Amino acid sequence: MSTIVLGALAVIALVTAGAYAHSARLRLRLVNLVDNDLSVDIEAHSLAFAAFRKEAHTSIVYGVISLASAVVAIVDGPEIAAAFGALAVPAAAALWWSRTSSREARMARNRYDLERRAGEALEQEQLAPKAWAARLAPEEVPDFSGFEIGRVYQAGSGLMAGDFFDVHRVGPTRVAAVIGDVAGHGIESSITAFQAKYLLRVFLRQFRDPAQAFEELNAQLAAGDRHEEFISAAVIVFDTEAGTLRYASAGHPAVFLFQEDGTAPLRSTGPLLMLDPKAQYFSREISMESGDLVVMYTDGLAEARAGVGLFGEERIIKTAERELNAPPDVLCKALLDAAKDHAGGVIDDDTAIMAIRRD
Repeated sequence: MSTIVLGALAVIALVTAGAYAHSARLRLRLVNLVDNDLSVDIEAHSLAFAAFRKEAHTSIVYGVISLASAVVAIVDGPEIAAAFGALAVPAAAALWWSRTSSREARMARNRYDLERRAGEALEQEQLAPKAWAARLAPEEVPDFSGFEIGRVYQAGSGLMAGDFFDVHRVGPTRVAAVIGDVAGHGIESSITAFQAKYLLRVFLRQFRDPAQAFEELNAQLAAGDRHEEFISAAVIVFDTEAGTLRYASAGHPAVFLFQEDGTAPLRSTGPLLMLDPKAQYFSREISMESGDLVVMYTDGLAEARAGVGLFGEERIIKTAERELNAPPDVLCKALLDAAKDHAGGVIDDDTAIMAIRRD
């Protein structure tokens, strides 16, 4: 019976040794690849070789066990002690290799930590543009009593854009609506847009006149080192107590005010921001009745192109007039869809649209 058991052990150990030998060959190929890759650091080589060594050692141990079991099953005598004594060879090798096991364990731990951090950095890199874009053009805007507010936003490419909009309270009875566009695309324009949006929030609370807020914003931004960037922006401050709106525009496309007696364009009252540090801006005040509607947009809407033909102000007015009784969100989407249809389905530029109706 003992002969059968030892024979079975010999076969099982031999198969196991073969499996680990195959794995060791694969590990050795990886070691060779690492050796030939000059861009790989020394830790990667050490870890690859350590993994090969362990597989090879395991294969040798099971090979010796297989051989010893076969010898014991066949021969009964002094050869038994010699066969099992051969196990001392892989044991001695394991003892010798154990000298570096602690260092290799630390290297493996450090490599795991590095890979974990790299994964976290990659995840942050993927989420950052979306989070940044949400700050410039939020998917939801606050509800303000007495107003219906709609908006739509579409980046021309990717997520990082230079268009921004904002609606926030600047006093107990005053609400400010802001829309702007930084020249260019990508991360640099997006950073400037972020600065402009939140600086303007501060200045609109500090100054009642949006023109004065523009002058302060222009002085701050023009003092920077990005002289190739320019910003167009429009601000409307609604005063529910006075029943008025006060607007200022820094080189921005016309804002349209839709009233019962007609449509009025609210055009630029000063130059682009960052064009001249000492530029002056002006504001105008207009009565606003219940049901009046303001439409603000960036140039991506008006400049949606079909060949050489732009979507233009006239189409913006006509499209908005057809949807005057619709909710502001529906009106904004109708404007974007009409511009896309005009341009053959695609608008290449960043586009932001806001519609605000006084209840």
